[in-house]
Amino acid sequence: MKKTKITIDPDHFPDEIASFIKDSDIYDSSCSEDARVFYINKDNGYFLKKSTHSVLYPEYLMHGYFHTLDLTSPVVSYIKTENNDYLLTEKINGTDCLDELYLNKPEKLCDVIAESLRFLHSLSHENCPIQDRTDSYIKAFSEGLSKGKYERDLFEGLWEFGSFSDALDAAKEGMDHLETNVLIHGDYCLPNIILKNWELSGFIDLGKAGVSDRHIDILWGIWTLKYNLGTFRYTDRFIDCYGRDLIDKDKLRCIAAMEIIGEG
Repeated sequence: MKKTKITIDPDHFPDEIASFIKDSDIYDSSCSEDARVFYINKDNGYFLKKSTHSVLYPEYLMHGYFHTLDLTSPVVSYIKTENNDYLLTEKINGTDCLDELYLNKPEKLCDVIAESLRFLHSLSHENCPIQDRTDSYIKAFSEGLSKGKYERDLFEGLWEFGSFSDALDAAKEGMDHLETNVLIHGDYCLPNIILKNWELSGFIDLGKAGVSDRHIDILWGIWTLKYNLGTFRYTDRFIDCYGRDLIDKDKLRCIAAMEIIGEG
């Protein structure tokens, strides 16, 4: 994760956050337009997310739940103000999968993230605070559809559609077959998977996590290997390592179509 040292004024934050970050070195580690992310170099390290009002609440809930499963760090504080959300968490022990240690052994990396995903999907979700992520996933698709969104090249070389109409048909044909039966991450990509010496340490960026269809994570697992490693070479390896018998290719195509049209 890239970090750029910056200077910020603590007085621009709520009192609880301001007192926490005062006299600490602060780094910008943002990688999305949806939220500003700060790394606080204090103790063993902390991350502070700032976004618009109520946006971080689902992530706050799911981060806390994943912590009960020993799959992420503790939440230190969640603060909601009139205009903004602030989520402060401890740093997970380890580094994300974009570390050269892992990228330099792509076959092993492929196997580890496939096995980690299979493990995540095997866990009980009885007490998960977001029991129907599929519903919000379909709503995001509908929102993108209403705006005419169409990222045609999003899955170039993996799942392609000849036109907007083809993608829309694929989405509508498969949408009713999506299940809500496993705990998912929702954005299963290499930067969000934390390893320590090749062992799973946990996950970050849990704003899309909840109970939904396993194929959402499988699709992004396949995509991240192609995107971050620059090759299709590991697609079949990932599928075999996860469990080919559990994967429905028609569902993957449906979800790819929904992502191309839907609001992320």
